[in-house]
Amino acid sequence: MSRIPLRRHRPPLSNATGPRARVHRAWTATLLVSVLATPALAQELPTANPEAVGMSSERLEQLTEVLNGYVEQDRLAGAAAIVLREGKVVYSKAIGTRDLATADPMTTDAIFRIASQTKALISVGIMMLQEEGRLLISDPVSRYLPAFEETTVAVPREGGGYDVVPAERSITLRHLLTHTAGIGYGSGPGGDRWETAGITGWYFGHRDEPIQETVERMAVLPFQAQPGERFVYGYNTDILGAVLEAVSGQTLDVFLRERILEPLDMRDTHFYLPPSKRRRLATVYSLTDGLRRAPDGAGMQTQGEYVDGPRKSFSGGAGLLSTTRDYARFLQMLLNGGELNGRQLLSPVTVDLMTRNHIGDIGLGPGTSFGLGFSIREDVGAAGQPGSEGEFGWGGAYHSTYWVDPVERLVVVYLTQVIPATGLDDHQRVRAMVYGAVEETLSIPTGAR
Repeated sequence: MSRIPLRRHRPPLSNATGPRARVHRAWTATLLVSVLATPALAQELPTANPEAVGMSSERLEQLTEVLNGYVEQDRLAGAAAIVLREGKVVYSKAIGTRDLATADPMTTDAIFRIASQTKALISVGIMMLQEEGRLLISDPVSRYLPAFEETTVAVPREGGGYDVVPAERSITLRHLLTHTAGIGYGSGPGGDRWETAGITGWYFGHRDEPIQETVERMAVLPFQAQPGERFVYGYNTDILGAVLEAVSGQTLDVFLRERILEPLDMRDTHFYLPPSKRRRLATVYSLTDGLRRAPDGAGMQTQGEYVDGPRKSFSGGAGLLSTTRDYARFLQMLLNGGELNGRQLLSPVTVDLMTRNHIGDIGLGPGTSFGLGFSIREDVGAAGQPGSEGEFGWGGAYHSTYWVDPVERLVVVYLTQVIPATGLDDHQRVRAMVYGAVEETLSIPTGAR
């Protein structure tokens, strides 16, 4: 993806053109509003008629019809979605039921397990501490977690088995942010040792120990690749959560609550749900040869112990529950250049850094790379999906997804509770129909590039 380069002499940004200039002007305007106004923390995101921001009401309603079709076909129990453009809510709908057995309808304030969407908040927390001079993402992890001073890698042998060799370089915080530390989810070569240690998979809700203790035990197990050589999705952000605890002196739940959740008024985002909110928690279903309720108990494909249970392990990689409203507020803060309702959490320069390609040619697939906590769209044509270059996002194991499009000024959050979600193509349809509802594009016309 090409970006507008910085120049020593250039026209004032107010006269500049192009997506980066528009984003910069929006950030500048937002910062000015922040200085001149101090709105209440509980101020809701404004709403707008879609046509007022260049979108089609009729086409957005077609999205509701399509999603209802998945419910009628018994492929989804329910879902919730929210779309913002230019900082205004143009679509917020819930379809289906929160629980099939009780027939309780899904609502827009339903609470969902967001799994790996947790990672974005932890990544923001790390960057906040860098802005405060309390760490650098180039620092070795061992500076904050000494157990990572000497790590190892499991190397497969020809014919079977594996050897354990020393890591060739130190793992840095940037490696963890970009999932290039070589740390998986306890599978692959050396997976037997992870299984013996009782550390496999992303689910932590059943653990009767603080995250620091679990992460310390990870440090002595063999990783899947040498640091910096491959994209390996795994416990990286759980380890960053332990770093946040070590540097801040707070438990991860307290750090997030005081530094991100309360400033953004994310009132329904928790690691473990208050009992008073139990009825708002959507039920998990599995879609294989039919849609079935996932069993109770602990594990990745269960209801999970998010209300009852030890409530001790705060997983930075996959532990949070949230709503479409709350998560949209977090993403709008990023689209605004680190600010929402007068609260500046990050510098726009830091947000820009987070949403650039940090893994070079490693790549995640056609047209897609990875930044500091998000996938990054670098080539729309190569990706073969509607969107914009510079768009960033990710998703969660319970079949949820989100993205932010700084060019079209879009925020989209789509939450369901299906694991596994065999054969579901709703994510692709949501994307296609959201962009299909855009009637006035903010991108540069093809002939002007």
